[in-house]
Amino acid sequence: MSAATNSNESYCTFTLASDVTAGGLPSEEEIAKQLESNDPKIKRHALKAAIMAMLGGEAMPRILMQVIRFCINSDDKPLKKLCMLYWEVVPKYQEPTSDEVLRAASGGTAVPRKLLPEMILVCNALMNDLIHPNEYVRGGMLRFLCKVKDEEILGPLIPSIKACLQHRHQYVRKNAVLAVFHAHRTHGEALIPDGPELVEAFISAETDVGARRNAFLMLYNESEELAIQFLAKNLDDVSKFGDGFALLVLDLTRKACRRDPNQKSRFVRVLFQMLGSDSAAVSYEAAWTLISLSNSPTAVRAAAVTYTNLLNSQNDNNVMMIVLERLGELQKKHSKILQELLQDILRALSSPNPDICKKVLDVAMTLVTSKNVSEVVTTLKREVSKTTQESSDSSEDKGKVYRNMLISAIHGCAVRFPDVAESVVHTLMDFLSSDGGMQVVIFVRAIVEQYPDLRPAILTKLIATADEVNNNHVMCICLWILGEYCETSETVVHAFDVISTQLGEAPYIVQAEEKQAAEQAAADAAKGPKLVTKNVVLADGTYATQTIYSEPKVAPADLDKSPNLRKMIVGGDIFMGTIVASCMTKMCLRAPDLGVGAVGVKKMTVKALLAMCGIVKMAEATVSAQKSSLADCSERVSLCCRALLDPKARALLKQTMLSEGKVSFASFLKHIQGKEGDGEEKKEEELVTAQADDLIHFRQLRSLTAQGGDLDLDDGSDLARATGYADGSSLLSNELSHVYQLSGFADPVYAEAFVTVHDYDILLEILVINRTPNTLANLTVELSTMGDMKIVERPQSQTIGPLDQVTIRASIKVSSTETGHIFGTIVYEDASTQEKGYVNLNDIHMDIMDYIRPATCTDEVFRSMWAEFEWENKVAVSTSIKDLVEFLDHVVSSTNMSCLTPHDRNEKGSFLAANLYAKSVFGEDALVNVSVEKKDDNDGKLAGYIRIRSKTQGIALSLGDRITSVQRGLQPNKKQ
Repeated sequence: MSAATNSNESYCTFTLASDVTAGGLPSEEEIAKQLESNDPKIKRHALKAAIMAMLGGEAMPRILMQVIRFCINSDDKPLKKLCMLYWEVVPKYQEPTSDEVLRAASGGTAVPRKLLPEMILVCNALMNDLIHPNEYVRGGMLRFLCKVKDEEILGPLIPSIKACLQHRHQYVRKNAVLAVFHAHRTHGEALIPDGPELVEAFISAETDVGARRNAFLMLYNESEELAIQFLAKNLDDVSKFGDGFALLVLDLTRKACRRDPNQKSRFVRVLFQMLGSDSAAVSYEAAWTLISLSNSPTAVRAAAVTYTNLLNSQNDNNVMMIVLERLGELQKKHSKILQELLQDILRALSSPNPDICKKVLDVAMTLVTSKNVSEVVTTLKREVSKTTQESSDSSEDKGKVYRNMLISAIHGCAVRFPDVAESVVHTLMDFLSSDGGMQVVIFVRAIVEQYPDLRPAILTKLIATADEVNNNHVMCICLWILGEYCETSETVVHAFDVISTQLGEAPYIVQAEEKQAAEQAAADAAKGPKLVTKNVVLADGTYATQTIYSEPKVAPADLDKSPNLRKMIVGGDIFMGTIVASCMTKMCLRAPDLGVGAVGVKKMTVKALLAMCGIVKMAEATVSAQKSSLADCSERVSLCCRALLDPKARALLKQTMLSEGKVSFASFLKHIQGKEGDGEEKKEEELVTAQADDLIHFRQLRSLTAQGGDLDLDDGSDLARATGYADGSSLLSNELSHVYQLSGFADPVYAEAFVTVHDYDILLEILVINRTPNTLANLTVELSTMGDMKIVERPQSQTIGPLDQVTIRASIKVSSTETGHIFGTIVYEDASTQEKGYVNLNDIHMDIMDYIRPATCTDEVFRSMWAEFEWENKVAVSTSIKDLVEFLDHVVSSTNMSCLTPHDRNEKGSFLAANLYAKSVFGEDALVNVSVEKKDDNDGKLAGYIRIRSKTQGIALSLGDRITSVQRGLQPNKKQ
C-alpha cells in the first residue's frame, strides 16, 4: 500500500482552535528551543504551534527528535494528550528517493515503505504507557491506538493490548477491546488472527456494561456468527446488558435479516422483549426494526402500541415529532390497526406545542372512520371547551392557534360524516365571539349549504348569538347566511327584527359632541395615574410621607352600550354597510313569497330603505381606509333601493339576488371538495403494490430504492433524504446540475465545485487539478460569501503533485432565505520556482429555489399575514405570453409556490388575480399576489403587477429577482 500524498489526510483525525497560535506561527528553530524548556506551559504552547504548522503543510523534521527527547516521558497530562495528537499528524515513514520514484514509474517494483528510526523510540514510549500502573494512562493510550493505522507501530504493541483485556479496571478493559477491534479491522489476520475468539472468551466472562457492549461491537463487525451465538445463549439477559448493547443487537438484527431473510424468526423474541425497554431509544428502534422485518398484524400492533406509549410518555418535542412521522408512515399501510389506537394518539393533544398538536390532528384525521367518528368528535369538542378555560400565559399563546386547528378538524369530520354535523355545530357556535370565530362561521356556512335539514336549528342559534359577534369579518358572513337561507316567514321576520334592532335608527354618524367627549376621555386615560405626595401627622404626633395614586374615572354614561353591529357601522365600515343593505333587501324580497302580510312587508321595506340611506350618508361622511369603496357602496345600495321600490327592477333582479349567491357558493364548495378528492386519488396512485413475480431491484444498479411490500431494511428513503435526493430523478442528472466550473481549462489550476444543499447547510466539494508539471505547495482555496451565509469550515492548505488532483471540502451555514454568492481565489506556491500565483474563481450563485417549498393556508390566514408583513416588492409584468392562465402557471412553476385562488381554465376573460403562497425551510412565509390584465390596445400583451410580501427583506427581494429573471428569460423562447 503506497503512502498517501497528503499527510494530513492520512493521519489527522482532530482539529485545534485557530487562536492557539495567535500572532503568527513561530519558526522551526524557535519551536525546537521552546520544547527544551522546563516549563510545561511553554512546551504545550510550542507543541501546539508545531501541530498547527504541520497541518498547514510544513514538514518540520527537527521537531520529531525534540519531542522524543523532552516531551515523551513527561507526567504532565495536557502535554501527554498533545503528544498523542502530534503522533497522529507527524509523518512516520521515510520519503522515497527520486531514483526509487523513477524506477517505480518506469514499471519496476513499488516503493517500499520504511519506518523512520525515531519511531522505534516512540513505540517504546507507547509500550511504557500501556503497562503504566495508572489505569487512566493505560486507557488513554488504548484510545489513542484506535486511531493508529500503521502495522509497524501496532505490531509490537499487540501483546500488551491483549494483556490489558485482563486488567482489574473496567476503563482499561473496555478500551482494550476497542483497540483489539481496530487492529483486527485494519490489518486482519496479519496482526491479531485470534481476535474474534479472544473477544468471545472475554465477553463471556465480562460483567461491565461498557466493556461488554464494546466486545459485542467487535463481534458484530468482525465475526457475525459468533455474535449471533452469544446472543442466542443470553436472550433472557439482554435487557440487563444496557441500552448500548440493545442498540447493537438491533443493528445486528437488521444486518443479518438483510443478508438472509430466513433468519427473522431467530430475532423476533428479542425484538418483542425490547419493545418494553425503559429506554426510549431502544423501544423506538425495536419498534421500527420489528416493522421492517414483519408485516403481520401482531407485529405491527405491538410496534404501534410502543409508538403511542412513547408519544404520551416523552416530553421532548423532537422525539414526539419523530414518533408522529413514524405513525404517519405506518398509517399508509396499516390504517386499520392504527384505528384501534386512535384515542391513545389523541392523548398527545395535551402537549403545549402547537406544532405537535397540528401533527397529531393530521395523523388522527386520516384514521377517522364511521365507527370511531363519534368518539373523535367528542374528544375534539372537549379540547375546544378546554381552550376557553385555560387562563395561563403559555396556554393563551397556544389557545388561539390550537382552537382554530380543532375547529378545522371538526369541520373535516362533519363534512365527511354528516351524522355528526348536528352534534358539533351547536357547540361550535358558542365560539362565534371568540378568537376562532372566523373558522367557526366558515364551518357553519358550509354546513348550512350542504345539510338543508339542519338549517332551521342553525339559523335560530345564529340569530340568538348574533348580538355577541364583535368581529367585522365574522359579522359579514353571519349577515350573508341570514340573508340567503332564511326560508320561513317566522325566521325572516325574526332575523330582520334582530338586525334592525342591532342596527338602530339613522344617522350612523358620530355627532360632534359625542366625538369631543370620546376624545377627552381618551386623553384623560392616556395621562395615566397621577402621583401625589404630601406630609401628614399621624395619631401619635409623628410626621410621615403619604403617596396617593389618583386615576381618572370614566362615568358610566360615557361607556358605549350600543350593539356591536351599530358600532361597526358608525366606526366607518363601508363594506359592512353594503352587506347589511344586501341582507335586508333579500329578506324584504323573500318575505311576500313566504306568507308575510303586506303590512309587515311594507314596514320591513321602510326600515330597510331608511337604514340604507343612513349607510350611504355614513359612507360619504366617514374618513377611513375604506373611503375608496364609497362608489361601490353607493351603486350597490342604489340597486337594492330600486329593487324594493321599482316593480320592474324587482322582477328583473329578484331571481338573481335570491338564488345566484347560493349557486355560486355551492360551486365553490364543490371545487374545494374536488381538490381534496384529487389529492386523495394522487395518494392512492402513489401506493405501489408488489407482485409475486416482480423483479428484484439492486440499489447499486438503479437510482431509486426498491419499492416493495416490506419496508426496505436499507432505509432507502432516509438515505435519499440524507444525500439531498428526495425526488425520484436520476442521481447523476442531479449531480451534474449542481456542478459549477470555477476556473478555465487554460488556468494552471482547474477547479470545479459540486454543491449540495441540506436546508441549513451548504456543502462544497471542490475538485482541484494541477495542470502544471511542477508540485504546487500551500495551495489554499480562499472563500468568501455575500448574503446571509457564514463559512463554518474553511479548506485546509494542500500540496498537490504534478498533474495530480485533490478534493477539498468546505461547509457553509445558511440562516435565512436570501440569494447569496460564494466567490474566492486559489492561492498557491510553485515548489520548483518558489513563485506565488493565484487564480480568481467564478462566483457560485445560490438560488432561492433551493429553500422554497410549496405550502397552503386559508384565505383568512393569507389576508392576515398580508396585512402584517411590512416588506413588499412590486414587479411589473413584462412577458410575451398572451394567455392569462398560462402566465399564472408559468409563475407558479418557476417560483415553486402553490396557487390558493381557484380559477376555471375554460373561462376566457381579460383580467386575472391570484394569491400564491410558499414557505421556506427556515419557516419564513412568502406571499405573492398576481394581478394581470390583457390590454386590447397593446396588441393583446399582458400588463399588471406581481407583489411579493414577506416578514424579512431578503426573501422579498430574492423572490422578486427570481420572477423578473424568469419572465424576461422566457421572451426569446416565445418569440421563436
